[in-house]
Amino acid sequence: MRYLLLAHLAGVIVWIGGMFFAHFCLRPVAALQLPPPQRLPLMTAVLGRFFAAVAVSVVAILGSGFAMASISGYAGGTVGRHLMMGIGSAMALIFAVIYLRLYPQLRTRIEAGEWQAGGAVLDRIRRLVLLNLGLGTLTLVSAMVPV
Repeated sequence: MRYLLLAHLAGVIVWIGGMFFAHFCLRPVAALQLPPPQRLPLMTAVLGRFFAAVAVSVVAILGSGFAMASISGYAGGTVGRHLMMGIGSAMALIFAVIYLRLYPQLRTRIEAGEWQAGGAVLDRIRRLVLLNLGLGTLTLVSAMVPV
């Protein structure tokens, strides 16, 4: 059970921490200092590496979460655990949309030098990442709900 919890928390740290860094640290500085022909390829490359790590994290989080729930018994779970499972599953679906639909569009636009269209796709990704960051924070809070 301890190793499952370790895998779970490591995945959460990578995912939530990475979203915070990308949204509040990297993006604002890149937007201030780099013009679109430099900024958009940079963000596309960084997000490609980050999303690959998040994909592994999502598998670790969902796998370990469901394993821990099955060991402890789903019915005996607290309200907080049920909230975590529901919100975490929604986050995984949002990530799937980002990674499997929007990110390939972003890469295509950037490779074609379509900076305005690429910027629009990147903005949609940014909004969904911000939504997932909010949901992730809510999930962390729900972990503290004992009822």
